[in-house]
Amino acid sequence: MTEAQWLDDEEQETWRAFLWTSRLLNSALDRQLQRDSGMPHAYYMILAMLSEAPGRALTMTALAELVHSSPSRLSHAVNRLEEAGWVSRCKHDGDRRTTIARLTDEGYAVLAKAAPGHVAEVRRHLFDPLDREQMLAFRETLHALLSSLDPDHEAPCARGEG
Repeated sequence: MTEAQWLDDEEQETWRAFLWTSRLLNSALDRQLQRDSGMPHAYYMILAMLSEAPGRALTMTALAELVHSSPSRLSHAVNRLEEAGWVSRCKHDGDRRTTIARLTDEGYAVLAKAAPGHVAEVRRHLFDPLDREQMLAFRETLHALLSSLDPDHEAPCARGEG
């Protein structure tokens, strides 16, 4: 068995700052969306990714990849969004095994109403505390981390999600 390469004090401080920041940011975004729009952040991201897709539709497989979700977790979320009337599902015309998720007009309206508050919360917690130079350096750091974690896929931030 190989000896663990323990984190030094600076690495430990960096790790914990990242861990707490990511958890607190996700919690803050989730609370804001629940309070203002009655949906969790995960549902918002599903609606946002569908809104940016051609025809506001994606296969369930492509959508799961975009939102970094397991197929079963995504299916559960889309069930709830379908019950709300915000998403519809249908089988692909050319391949009946493939299911397409489509953002409905009602879902788009809900997303459009939720987006300004969500963007304000993202700006308040992520961008306002940083000057432009810090933000650009942070972006480069995140791209390096994303490339390490998901080398086969384009970084979601390069597609304009927010």
